[in-house]
Amino acid sequence: MKQTETLVWIIYDISVDKKRGRVAKLCKEAGLYRVQKSVFLGTIERNRLDELLMQVEGLIDTVTDSVYAFPLCQPDFKKVITLGQAFDEKLVNDEVRMLFA
Repeated sequence: MKQTETLVWIIYDISVDKKRGRVAKLCKEAGLYRVQKSVFLGTIERNRLDELLMQVEGLIDTVTDSVYAFPLCQPDFKKVITLGQAFDEKLVNDEVRMLFA
């Protein structure tokens, strides 16, 4: 991970399908990996994260929708505990799995 990059979880609950799809597309375009239907994970430059969040804020209804961005340092990320079906196997690739190794 480059020094200017941060590891981040993006988690959302967006009520309108079209907006939810656009947010997912923005996350993918930013280089994040989908780990559940409404959960993305990956490394991103801090200024790109700020840009992504501004784009997302412009799409969502701030009264009914929720979006969370959880930046984590590597040592804290290594403490993440997953139970059961932590990932949607159809969505997660080996690069994401390696983050948890």
